[in-house]
Amino acid sequence: MALVIAGERSGVGKTTVTLTLLASLCRRGGQVQSFKVGPDYIDPMFHRYVTGLACRNLDPVLTSEVYVKQCFAHHSQASEYALVEGVMGLFDGIGSREENTVHPFTFASTAHIAQLLDLPVVLVIDCSRLSGSVAAIAHGYCTFDPKIKIAGLVLNRVGSDRHLSLLKDALKSLQLPILGVLRRQDNITIPDRHLGLVPTAEFSELDAVIERLADLGDTCFDWQSLLPLLKTQHSALSTPHSALSTQHSALSTQHSALSKVRVAVACDRAFNFYYQDNLDLLQKLGAELVFWSPLEDAELPPNIQGMYFGGGFPEVFAQQLTKNTNVLQAVKTAILQGMPTIAECGGLMYLCQEIIDFEGKSYPMVGIIPTSACMDKSLTLGYRRAIALQDSLLVNVGTNVYGHEFHRSTLKANSHQPLFDTYRYDCDENTGFEGWNLPINLHASYIHLHWGASTEIPQRFIQQCKS
Repeated sequence: MALVIAGERSGVGKTTVTLTLLASLCRRGGQVQSFKVGPDYIDPMFHRYVTGLACRNLDPVLTSEVYVKQCFAHHSQASEYALVEGVMGLFDGIGSREENTVHPFTFASTAHIAQLLDLPVVLVIDCSRLSGSVAAIAHGYCTFDPKIKIAGLVLNRVGSDRHLSLLKDALKSLQLPILGVLRRQDNITIPDRHLGLVPTAEFSELDAVIERLADLGDTCFDWQSLLPLLKTQHSALSTPHSALSTQHSALSTQHSALSKVRVAVACDRAFNFYYQDNLDLLQKLGAELVFWSPLEDAELPPNIQGMYFGGGFPEVFAQQLTKNTNVLQAVKTAILQGMPTIAECGGLMYLCQEIIDFEGKSYPMVGIIPTSACMDKSLTLGYRRAIALQDSLLVNVGTNVYGHEFHRSTLKANSHQPLFDTYRYDCDENTGFEGWNLPINLHASYIHLHWGASTEIPQRFIQQCKS
């Protein structure tokens, strides 16, 4: 068993409730494995900071339904408790490509994952502007899809004892357990900016906030009811011989006799958007991951055979990045000399000639990609189906990959030989040509890829690093 934390919509406080549960559970001494529905990078950083374990993304678009089940089973088996944080509202998903589904626009939603894993849901309701209407909301969510098991409610942002009394009176007729009550908190704030929460590495007050959340969690939840729901049950699927364990063992065995491939992974405040599963796969395939900082380090790590630049916030640290001229030149030289390099989103921006920030100020970057990355207030967001237009570092021509875009920058010019022709995932609406494959050893794209169900991608990268 495990528990899914869902919201009736975005912004109701799912992450706060999740972190409060995690902090209090860890204070009690239990080991907790957390998961996050969807393609999110930042919420999992906070989970990991609290639990000490890498949070795993559960996303059937980026991977598959089978992989979601395998991932959950594999990573929850060693922990006493397991908790899944949802995405947006409980039933907010995308259009399914399969016909005859009861609710076709809930694919990849929190409800979809809860049903897929057969897990109960705790619904978080923002009560700041509600009293009696809370019952109608709760009733609607409980009855919309009978396959979803609502275990109870968490009432968030409750204003006073009188407010709580009104909420409880309204909910009596539903006989739905109230598993937690969180009052309005003025001393617990997690700052955000243009792509969501500020990452953990930049949040200097995080330890104090987590301590306050743990204090809150000790008193605001019905632990007698919650703990049995959170405890993991190790089914046959979650034994050490699960499909994912077998796959990883096979990959390790295949590459164990070979020498390690040293891959430099940019990891600092500017570059920190990585799916842990991707990093795990690289290691299973024989990579020695060398984490380094384009912000702080004076040179590239020695004896590397490949580079991986994830997403992040290079625009926020553009001034510091541009001053590290030795590293900028070293990265450019390495790519020109043929070093296999993956650059996703923020990594793509870093490899451009310049980053132009929200105020219009220009900061020179690596310059291997002959265009500028310009910050824009409009948000590009969504799942993508991308068709490879040519053979590249990671894919063959004609290959379909599924990824996710999430950025507020645009490129002044697109490649004359783009990597991908892209479409919305849930329909055939074209979203344009995308990606750079110049030179041939570079894969640079705004599209984030999760390799969990596509191990041929990291295998191809490692093989190129060995060449």
